[in-house]
Amino acid sequence: MTSKESSVRFGTSGVRGLVSDLSDDVCQLYVDAFLQKIVPMSKRIVLGCDLRDSSPRIVKACAGAIHARGMNVLFVGALPTPALAYFALTEKIPAVMVTGSHIPFDRNGIKFYTSVGEIRKEDEIAITQAVTMNRINFIGYDPLQNLTILSKALTLYKKRYTDFFPAYFLKGWRIGVYEHSSVARDFLSELLSEFGADVVSLGRTDAFVPIDTEAVSESDQALGQKWAVEYRLDALLSTDGDADRPLIGDETGNWLRGDIVGLLCAMYLNADSIVTPVSSTTSIERCGAFSHAARTKIGSPYVIDEMEMCLKKGLSRVVGFEANGGFLVGDSFVRHGQQLSSLPTRDAVLPMLALLAFAKEKGVKLSQLTTSLPQRFTASDRIENFPNESSRLLIAQLSSSNEAIQTLLGDMCGEIVTCNTTDGLRLTFDSDEIVHLRPSGNAPELRCYAEANSDCRANDLVKCILGDIARLAASL
Repeated sequence: MTSKESSVRFGTSGVRGLVSDLSDDVCQLYVDAFLQKIVPMSKRIVLGCDLRDSSPRIVKACAGAIHARGMNVLFVGALPTPALAYFALTEKIPAVMVTGSHIPFDRNGIKFYTSVGEIRKEDEIAITQAVTMNRINFIGYDPLQNLTILSKALTLYKKRYTDFFPAYFLKGWRIGVYEHSSVARDFLSELLSEFGADVVSLGRTDAFVPIDTEAVSESDQALGQKWAVEYRLDALLSTDGDADRPLIGDETGNWLRGDIVGLLCAMYLNADSIVTPVSSTTSIERCGAFSHAARTKIGSPYVIDEMEMCLKKGLSRVVGFEANGGFLVGDSFVRHGQQLSSLPTRDAVLPMLALLAFAKEKGVKLSQLTTSLPQRFTASDRIENFPNESSRLLIAQLSSSNEAIQTLLGDMCGEIVTCNTTDGLRLTFDSDEIVHLRPSGNAPELRCYAEANSDCRANDLVKCILGDIARLAASL
């Protein structure tokens, strides 16, 4: 690989990089390596994309690599990543999704699926090792002009939910859909309407908006509160770019934290075993609703691996979720006589519908679902354009020296009780507060998570710590 491709690498899920570095050659090389090393016997490959401006060009390059290997492309067009994954799992064929998920518009990426689900970390290593500059025989073939878009994938995805949730269960509810540039914007509005909701379309744009469900911008927070009042909403829904992470607002327009969304969805499904990264709220263990809870590094491949371990151990009703709200179903569930099949990849639609159904069944407002949970509050944010190497050096210094931690935090949180380096640096203090620092796996960003006994305190911790780090970095 040449220096101009240096930004292209696997992140927490899939290959990511600057659009300027994701040349046709580079995209073809990664797809070809996937086809050679991971799914060499396949005859058909599902191919889809999100709504980024750069995605059609990358789709064309991916299709060329697939055809060069003598394989057929099943082009499903622009659709949610979990819809593509569910279709591929059902058909038992591999898939390639062109998406940068929630990362900035000047970046994009490619996700890979085998016939049984997301590729694993060992697969990423094999693909990376196979990527060379040996030119493959690219076929100049534009699937956007020459392939018919298969609608079956979206139809199947919709049926997953219409078969499981009661007909017209949202009748009487007014729900806003913050559409922005989400690939699920039309699908979501149609699905909610089919369930009887009065849907209000909000914030649609042709320009790509990088919604990060773990670090909702102040402007989006203000928009949510404004829309809730203006349109008298019962709920406000949105997703990130490729719709594998939900953004759920209550009737006041306040966005719920993703790990709380995952926790409530698991409770609605009556899950028994939970798998979630170390960054998720400790309310999961404190609520006492689950017999087993396992913690992993951040990233869906780690969650999926641990879910499979749970199933191999004989555990049942296994689910996983991340702090971004993406929800994974490890095995099938039955509720009110209706079955929900497994989908071991991040999904945004299931937790949305589950929380709405949960509130409707209980006869409460969406905001009241959290009142029975342990009153723990989490917050997170990031410093953008913060080189990952700088993040790693900072975390290494803090991990090796209590003095360095003291210099950064002072007496802000108290004495350190535990230090967890599973993924970055996660500190628990005698004040029962938690601070977690880690480099993003998808972009040059330093992320900070905090947990405290009040929402205000958790947010203050994140702002103060990131502010101190930004000033420290600027002085070097």
